[in-house]
Amino acid sequence: MRKLLIKFGRGIFALTLIAVSVSESIAKVVPGSMVTDNMVLQQNGKACIYGSADPGEKVTVTPSWNNIPYQTKADKSGKWELSIDTPEGGFTPYTMTITDGSSITISNILIGEVWLASGQSNMEMPLKGFPGCCIENGYDEIASSRQQANRIRFYTVPLTQSYTPLDTINASWAVPSPETAPEFSAIAWNFAKRMIDVLDVPVGIVRCAYGGAKVESWTPREILETYPDVSLDPAEHEKMVHYHRPLLMYNAMFNPVKDYTYKGIIWYQGCSNVGAHDTYPERLANMVEHWRKEIGEGDIPFYCVEIAPYDYGSPDGKQWAPLLREAQWKATEIIPNSGIICTNDLVKPYERFNIHPADKATPGKRLAELALNKTYGKTQFPIISPRYKSHTFKDGAAWVAIDSPSDGICRNYMIEGFEIAGPDKVFHPADSVWLHWQTNEMVVSSKEVPNPVAVRYGWKDFLPGNLHAGNYLPLVPFRTDNWEP
Repeated sequence: MRKLLIKFGRGIFALTLIAVSVSESIAKVVPGSMVTDNMVLQQNGKACIYGSADPGEKVTVTPSWNNIPYQTKADKSGKWELSIDTPEGGFTPYTMTITDGSSITISNILIGEVWLASGQSNMEMPLKGFPGCCIENGYDEIASSRQQANRIRFYTVPLTQSYTPLDTINASWAVPSPETAPEFSAIAWNFAKRMIDVLDVPVGIVRCAYGGAKVESWTPREILETYPDVSLDPAEHEKMVHYHRPLLMYNAMFNPVKDYTYKGIIWYQGCSNVGAHDTYPERLANMVEHWRKEIGEGDIPFYCVEIAPYDYGSPDGKQWAPLLREAQWKATEIIPNSGIICTNDLVKPYERFNIHPADKATPGKRLAELALNKTYGKTQFPIISPRYKSHTFKDGAAWVAIDSPSDGICRNYMIEGFEIAGPDKVFHPADSVWLHWQTNEMVVSSKEVPNPVAVRYGWKDFLPGNLHAGNYLPLVPFRTDNWEP
């Protein structure tokens, strides 16, 4: 084991890079890393409780909500696990005793909904923000966080890498307070608050995110071995920037939390895969399929966030991020029980070179409403963003039909984000965009383009838009051409 110094923003942190895991003799029953005081267990089902003990030792788990003893034996390696029945969620705290002769009591347990929050830095980003990158109203949330002490619980997986799969991590469930909340994922915090407002049960969040990680970073060895462009040689990994390494976050961060029982997964990742749009949908689908298999709860929901506008400054001068966003939408079309929210409207002009937008409340709430609608049947919450439907060109303008929910389009002037091009394939910002009410078409034109042949919306690394449906969800970026970036 050795220390690796890693720079995040203006700070330098020590990261433990573990090459091998070392087995130690077990003197008595030990709960798994996630079985700690203050945890949240998934309601109305069977929750997995696990840990280690002497090989062959009988282990008994007795929860206070039903006082039923559940028993199992540790296997030859000392590992044990069992499923316990959980009641309907509520705000009454419970306890659980685990014994193999000597007893351990787990206290202040809540029953509710449990979600795994993963990806890269925009999911990792805490309420206190990153150096040089603030969270809008983050400290307001921190100041009032104690109000959520019996409603939200967070389990934050440390930033760790390993060449071999790990079973344990050094973390515990945290109760919200001004002392603990600064480290909570801002998006996941806002997701949890909106969920509780509607469902009226506690929410547990397991934040398992690593800034800059690629989808390959969260993918296991057996899948990565089928990718011809991925090296699994540790010597090659050492040459990489730490957050681009394949496999290592899967081993060190996902593997230790996979045995917990989850309702679903929220995911914000893709920035580090910009330029790899051709492979992204399949690779994300492969990762999700494997994660679901390891979690063992079937095709649990997988809801992700479209990467926000950001000027990547590609050395070749091309705009690759729109293709990655397009790939994200394609991924949700092939991943069962999945969905995605659009974020094209959630950045400010001054955030052009800030990959961490300050508004984390809105994407958190949009993710929650996606889950509330699709997973919990709360269909009063709209989740369908307006999409491009078709287009025609006439009278020197592009007439773009928008496939919008029944609430239609709620903006008909000062519309931003459209570009139009002629046969020279040079795009110019539209200087006139107006809504044709009778046909629900956007009429787009530019004095610079008398004979338009293509129209785009939000189709650049950084080109925020402001067109929304009546449900105030944003128009998804699109293009009518298939030209090179």
